[in-house]
Amino acid sequence: MDDSSIIELFRRRDEKAIFELKQKYDKLCFYVAGNILSQHEDAEECVSSAYYELWNNIPPESPNNLKTYLCRIVRNIAINRLQYNSAEKRNPKFTVSLEEIAECVPLDSDDKLSDEDLADSISRFLRTQDEKYRKVFVRRYWYGDPLAKIAEHYDMKEKTVATYLFRTRKKLKIFLKKEGYDYE
Repeated sequence: MDDSSIIELFRRRDEKAIFELKQKYDKLCFYVAGNILSQHEDAEECVSSAYYELWNNIPPESPNNLKTYLCRIVRNIAINRLQYNSAEKRNPKFTVSLEEIAECVPLDSDDKLSDEDLADSISRFLRTQDEKYRKVFVRRYWYGDPLAKIAEHYDMKEKTVATYLFRTRKKLKIFLKKEGYDYE
């Protein structure tokens, strides 16, 4: 079933929408949540919460890209769960990638610019990058893949992946400064 049909089921409040969503995106949702959370039970709860949130959000919302919208919800819930689980202790698996990206993206910004504006700016920046750099960046900072897994996936050395990420973060910081984001 295509995404527009699933969204229409949500609009009609048909419970089949959840079934169809699970059929199509369950594996992807567990992949996203599992890369952030170490416990399978936490990932399972996160994915279930994402489905519930989607049920509550559609309508009134009508996402243009259901897959991206769902992954964003799963990722945000998983990050919140990780922060809750590791309030005192740090989970090095995912916090490392968050610390890396914090160098160039103002995560807790008091700027007048919204999170949506920031996301739009990052998307525009990524569209200007070489495809391989962009894909490596997304796998690391969106899906939370470790360097070794990215290197294996693209048949690269880990050091090369780290270099790609460093260069892309450096360019992103310059781009975001031009867009009006302040780091001081």
